[in-house]
Amino acid sequence: MVKGISTNLKILVLGGAGYIGSQMCKFLTEVGHEVIIFDRVTSGNKNLEKFGILIEGDISDRALLTRIFKDYNIDVVMHFAADSLVGESIEDPAKYFNNNVSSTLCLLDAMVENGVNNLIFSSTAATFGTPVYTPIDEAHPQEPINPYGWSKLFVERILQEYASAYGFKAVSLRYFNACGADPDGLLGECHDPETHLIPLVLQAASGRRPFISIFGTDYETKDGTCVRDYIHVQDLCDAHYKAIGFILESGNGCFEDFNLGNGDGFSVKEIIEMAKQVVAKDDCEINVKVAEQRPGDPAVLIADSSKAREILGWIPEYSELSVIISHAWKWEKQLLKKQDTKAYDN
Repeated sequence: MVKGISTNLKILVLGGAGYIGSQMCKFLTEVGHEVIIFDRVTSGNKNLEKFGILIEGDISDRALLTRIFKDYNIDVVMHFAADSLVGESIEDPAKYFNNNVSSTLCLLDAMVENGVNNLIFSSTAATFGTPVYTPIDEAHPQEPINPYGWSKLFVERILQEYASAYGFKAVSLRYFNACGADPDGLLGECHDPETHLIPLVLQAASGRRPFISIFGTDYETKDGTCVRDYIHVQDLCDAHYKAIGFILESGNGCFEDFNLGNGDGFSVKEIIEMAKQVVAKDDCEINVKVAEQRPGDPAVLIADSSKAREILGWIPEYSELSVIISHAWKWEKQLLKKQDTKAYDN
């Protein structure tokens, strides 16, 4: 188990204006580290000055990255910058291989050139593809079924080779279903287009969409709908923070991977039923329609996160479904008040 982080670190957060990245910046600032936020800010939030120094740019700009490394004496890089829409990756794979893979190579070369050797990489369960068994541990075969998953897996392989050749140190954290919002209500999830189940359900409750669709009720699961492992964004931030401690204690030439999930799955129907209970306090209702199964949707995706628990000492705090949805609902209501549905994107 890793020790605590006692020093005041200078941490560069790439994609720090996005859904997860912005909450990571808030987390790091609150525990006393100096944060440099780097983002294209094409669809993210610009009001992040209280969480760090915001620099606008693209990670393919090696010269700009070099200036940042020299000017700020960066200790650790956290890499959230990526395109992440599965459907879009199928329609436009070149965009994903350029933005997620080629741009990351520019970043890594700038890091090596400037002696910045510590990287925490935001990866995904999409690297596994269709599950051979569940729960899915780190030894599970990695056979992505879309360009997004392949782009993340390519980077994982590159990190392993950089660790071997250049003494680089990297940790890859594979999320299952990131969800929830900042408990303080300052930050939350709002993609454009939105593809995640919980915000879609809550948009149906708030009136921003007429209904929520259930795609298939005949899966071999407890209630016939797909089961997924939902992990609160705050717990993801905590895992990233613990990964910093791990990487600082590790020797040169280290690459390690960890799956991040609660280890328990919730079905689509369970999500909707819990959401109905949460929004009922505000006299809101959720209309539901049943549609056909979508191709490529596995019945069950659940993480085995025992490695992260044992090595990082990571224990999810916000694992209750009612808490996850309550935090997300608080954020959805604030979006309606602000009339700014594009505040955050990742």
